[in-house]
Amino acid sequence: MKITITDIMKNGIWLTFPPLLFSLILMNRLPAALTPALFNKGIPDVLANGENIGRILVFALPSFFTIGISTKIQKQGFTLYLAGVALYYLSYLALIFFPDSTWSTSMVGFVATAYTNLFWIIGLGLLGEKFYFPAHIRYRPVFYIAPAFIFLIFHITHAVIVYRRNL
Repeated sequence: MKITITDIMKNGIWLTFPPLLFSLILMNRLPAALTPALFNKGIPDVLANGENIGRILVFALPSFFTIGISTKIQKQGFTLYLAGVALYYLSYLALIFFPDSTWSTSMVGFVATAYTNLFWIIGLGLLGEKFYFPAHIRYRPVFYIAPAFIFLIFHITHAVIVYRRNL
């Protein structure tokens, strides 16, 4: 398969950048318990390693497929992706600007930066169109969403542990 400029522009990796860059830029403005130094402190190795492997998959796998918005599922995926990114951004901003609010100090609010990823990740998976590698492997959303779901289990569990540790 010849990869064209259009294929590169339609690469799924581009949609990982908005949530990734947003979190990298603002993570040090989160409440102390959610900053990298404290968030990872005392987390069991099996959980941390599973989460990190999952994170690599979530952010690397989209580089192997193109995205589109031509089918009904892809259009729904695009809507879900946009809503998910917005929810993810709002979860960060609530913790940064209202760290002592009832929302931010509740488990649901504190862990929101972990579970809101679910929406944009599923949306991205539904946007998938085709793999770059051999044509006999047809793209299916489950190829992205299943490993992403495993990552989310580790990531949300990690966030819940941190919340309970900081009660």
